[in-house]
Amino acid sequence: MNLEPLRSKLLAAARAHPPSDRVPYAFEKRILARLTGRSLPDHWAFWARALWRAAAPCVALPLLLGVWSFVGAQAFPGAEIQDLDQHFEQTMLATIGEPEELW
Repeated sequence: MNLEPLRSKLLAAARAHPPSDRVPYAFEKRILARLTGRSLPDHWAFWARALWRAAAPCVALPLLLGVWSFVGAQAFPGAEIQDLDQHFEQTMLATIGEPEELW
């Protein structure tokens, strides 16, 4: 698209129709001032606002889970709690079987 003929046609049309008296004084200057006065949206502010809103649930969830695990352990005081390391070792070694079976 050739922009120069389009520009000349638009300028000719604008010169053919002078502004009327119905247009308020300095209307175009007010419009241009509003257009140039607009600021671009700050994307970092959007991210910061979203992260601060997400911080409260992220703190509340571990606190609730911690209270739940503490209360759950206190609810069954007579229950026998197996050592985690023993349970882990038994689970890992259960799949190996006897050494003779491997060869």
